[in-house]
Amino acid sequence: MRIGVITFPGSLDDVDATRAVRLAGGEPVVLWHADHDLKDVDAVVLPGGFSYGDYLRAGAIAARSPLMQDVVDAAKGGLPVLGICNGFQVLCEAGLLPGALTRNGHLHFRNRDQWLRVERADTAWTGDYEQGQRILIPVKNGEGRYVAADRDLDRLEGDGRVVFRYVDGNPNGSSRDIAGVASENGRVVGLMPHPEHAVEDLTGPSTDGLGFFTSVLKAVVNA
Repeated sequence: MRIGVITFPGSLDDVDATRAVRLAGGEPVVLWHADHDLKDVDAVVLPGGFSYGDYLRAGAIAARSPLMQDVVDAAKGGLPVLGICNGFQVLCEAGLLPGALTRNGHLHFRNRDQWLRVERADTAWTGDYEQGQRILIPVKNGEGRYVAADRDLDRLEGDGRVVFRYVDGNPNGSSRDIAGVASENGRVVGLMPHPEHAVEDLTGPSTDGLGFFTSVLKAVVNA
């Protein structure tokens, strides 16, 4: 299975994401933001970093890049898409996910290993987890506070589109401890923590993040 990883100017974790795809058994494909070519990939990862230096708003310029136009169209057709940290910001700015990511409530950059609870184990990116499972994933952001209007948060909760919540402390002040959300069909998922940094015992606090990448490989096969 071919999993594309988009590189924007300012991406930092694209190499880590391609390594995670490879460790999961997929074939990583590097995609350049300025191209109009998804190269026939079976899924797409938008990695973390500071695309375009986070000017305007984090993810705002990247969301309007040429390749993102293709990603939006393909996602509407069912292509699995994962946005990690800055990638989550891009997905919200592109309208593929609801809500917005704003400055951390305490106004400090937060970098630590963070426990999450899996709220949904039936998305394209979480099938290898169990609902209610706790996973340990690094978080590192300065603009990671997920916000939305109360009515929109109620709708997300009611529709079961909250995929992850922070447990044992909220690192950025996100509304209702939300760490990640999904599209209506569960094919597009965004989260602030970094699963690509938790795929090997040598370098991560756990290997809990590898399940994101093995999950999507199975989801593509079974689609």
